Amino acid sequence: MGTDVGFDMVPRLSQGIEDRMKWGRFLEVVKQYYVGDGQVEVGPRAIRFKAGEWPSLPIEGQKFLRFSSKITGRTVAETGVEKYIQEVMAMAKTLFGDQIRPWNELYDEFGFYRWIFVNASIKSYELVRTPLEPPCRMDCLMFLKAVSIPELIPISSVTTQGTDRDTNLYEVMPIPGRGRGLVATVDIPKGTRILCEKPLITVKNSTPQSVHRFVAEKLKLLPKDKQREFLSLHNNFPGQYAFAGVVRTNALPCGPGSSIGGIYPTACLINHSCIPNAHNNWNEATQHETIHATRDILVGEEIFISYVIEGSWQTRQQRLRNSFGFQCSCELCSEPPHAIQASDNRRADIQRLDEMIGDPIAMMSSPQKSLAACHDLLQILDKEDAGAVIALLPRLYYDAFQISVAHGDQARASVFAERSYMSRVVCEGEDSPATQRVKSLMQDPTKHSTFNAYSTRWRSAKTARPRNLDAGSFDKWLWRLSA
Repeated sequence: MGTDVGFDMVPRLSQGIEDRMKWGRFLEVVKQYYVGDGQVEVGPRAIRFKAGEWPSLPIEGQKFLRFSSKITGRTVAETGVEKYIQEVMAMAKTLFGDQIRPWNELYDEFGFYRWIFVNASIKSYELVRTPLEPPCRMDCLMFLKAVSIPELIPISSVTTQGTDRDTNLYEVMPIPGRGRGLVATVDIPKGTRILCEKPLITVKNSTPQSVHRFVAEKLKLLPKDKQREFLSLHNNFPGQYAFAGVVRTNALPCGPGSSIGGIYPTACLINHSCIPNAHNNWNEATQHETIHATRDILVGEEIFISYVIEGSWQTRQQRLRNSFGFQCSCELCSEPPHAIQASDNRRADIQRLDEMIGDPIAMMSSPQKSLAACHDLLQILDKEDAGAVIALLPRLYYDAFQISVAHGDQARASVFAERSYMSRVVCEGEDSPATQRVKSLMQDPTKHSTFNAYSTRWRSAKTARPRNLDAGSFDKWLWRLSA
């Protein structure tokens, strides 16, 4: 059996340039420190330590979850693996700080990740045992001095949850530089409902003084545990009206454009990213906020929503500072200037096309151009990060539906309604009132108030959609690309 000791990376690293650079610096420090050590070998996929159970560090940092080994037993102990774990952990702590989560089964401390995920991550970068390369001799001496290896960090107390934890999708934990956040404890498939939560308080937008007084009265009516949940939320705007600061920092709108915001004990802990992996939505029917995964979220990834999507990098940064009191350093905002500019250009095109599609006069007089704008917008959304823009897909397909149905085309309208419905299921769930409305239009496009309202030039029956076409040919028909 034996006893395992090691450390986990929580949350796991992203593929953003900042994380890639930090991981690269860390690997070079490790390589330089162990130059000449015959038990440490550098390969094209990983750095392997031929001690204990051969723990390894992948070349691609986003694949790394754990560095560990059994340390008990004569054979294992004689290899010195515990020393390697302590040394590597000290180097990692210097660069990654609190993201490094040490654990020691001797003290009933267990890693964050289940072994099934750890083993899968190791398999992803150790598929084949290839001939190992000699250690890389990089000039990292200045950084090595800062690491100060002799001052090793002892394995300290961490969350005492073992490998048989409950099946929650996430865990609330401190996130370096971002307060608390939600980290996936399992792989979360796209479209999964991560959270459904009732607000502690709903507050109408008003002056700080009015909001403070309103919240103070509402808090008196809440149980003590709910009061503590509210008071534990972060406040980026401390001052005379502290409760208003908590609301301003945390409130999520109760619907698009709503002047009423909700405060939630868990949903308000979800941090912002300009390329999120989840979407928040107010369900008017159930009076709950829902959070859905908009792409597959891997175990160990932090769960993000977007507080602000529209606008250039500069515009988003200004709005985030003014409205929420922080500067964004997400994966996109940490990219080099040319990558940020490319994203800004795409988002400017998205806004331009969205405004063009929303022009009712163009929709009436030039439906072909309006539909072409929808298709162009779809192509740009495909190029921008899917998690950031997937919430726009239901509206895009709904716009295409309206263009088609207003000119009598039931066949295409039903397809666009179906695609809008499927996108809404991903972002909002089957029980969303908007999802149900689009579902009914998918089944009968003639229920829409604008059916045949502009013309009957595209008149077709719902059953007129073509059959047995490949995907490319079907899309050409759907978007009238050959017309």
